[in-house]
Amino acid sequence: MADQPSRLQRDADALRDSGVTGVSVRLQTAHAVRTVRSGVGDLATGRQVPSNGYVRIGSTTKTYVATVLLQLVGEGRLSLTDTVEHWLPGVVQGNGNDGRRVTVRQLLQHTSGLPDYINDVVPELSARGYRENRWTTYTSEQRVALAMNHPPSFEPGARWEYSNTNYVLAGMVIKAITGHSWEQEVQARILSPLGLTHTIAPGNRPSLPRPHARNYQQFEAGGPMTDTTIAYLPFDGDADGSLISTTAETNRFFTALVRGKLLAPAELAEMQRTVNVPDDHGVPAGTGDGLGLEWTPLSCGGGYWGHSGNGFGYLVWPAATPDGKTAVTVSVHSRPGDQGTAARQIEGITDLVDHALCDEREGGAR
Repeated sequence: MADQPSRLQRDADALRDSGVTGVSVRLQTAHAVRTVRSGVGDLATGRQVPSNGYVRIGSTTKTYVATVLLQLVGEGRLSLTDTVEHWLPGVVQGNGNDGRRVTVRQLLQHTSGLPDYINDVVPELSARGYRENRWTTYTSEQRVALAMNHPPSFEPGARWEYSNTNYVLAGMVIKAITGHSWEQEVQARILSPLGLTHTIAPGNRPSLPRPHARNYQQFEAGGPMTDTTIAYLPFDGDADGSLISTTAETNRFFTALVRGKLLAPAELAEMQRTVNVPDDHGVPAGTGDGLGLEWTPLSCGGGYWGHSGNGFGYLVWPAATPDGKTAVTVSVHSRPGDQGTAARQIEGITDLVDHALCDEREGGAR
């Protein structure tokens, strides 16, 4: 009788069965590394998903950017209570937006109330819109200017609401302080010290290095899958979500971060001070948002640190236990066209992560 597939494999297969074209998972423990794959990496050829291919990590980029800013805090070069106006005079203003009232902490924790520029750079949410607009490039200043055409969502500090504009501004603050781009500082302060040679800030280069799975976006419920492997540069090119990595290196980054290898205790504690994320944000109940780092509860008690990322046709979900002994990153290579299926797929991802981390705590994978 053939061996039954592990729960990790069964959970990956369940994601495939929910409509995801391709899935890759890497689980790193104190004793071993396990990888599982399901589905295909190319609908046209049927080839497998690479076991450790390059993936877009989207908003997971925000954790790297926040880490750099907190390192600068630790060096005494800025304070989390500094205003945006102090570092970027005149950038945040108009329609009720006021950089004099928004702090660096509020940027990093999405409590600034600043409007999100994303809808302004997606003029048509369709396959045609993707193809016609994917090559359009924007500077950080242009992205922020688009956001400033809208009023703030709320008074700074009043509540939480995710806005990519916050991290475009965070990248600009890094440059204002250091004289270097956020990409250069991430490279010098994180990637080089950790030996993360397969984590890349591509700028406006739209292609993924090889090997990689192809990404597919279903733009309408029941519609065809559109190949979206080429970046959508209007929102895939800045400090809010442009990094490319691998599941192995994503695990290594989060493991190093929670173990205190990148931040001193005081700054790591600031990063891990959370506010509640509303349940309607599509995350598990009880999720908290720190400074570029999210806390998610586990069914077996405790929880994990991470920060998901997504874009057209891809989603990554990294997770690391507080002691850094166990980490898992899930990468899926398609996104559905209806909200119900999207919610079920995210639930499948979070179930996989929950099972992997709880099973390891209870004595090993099943």
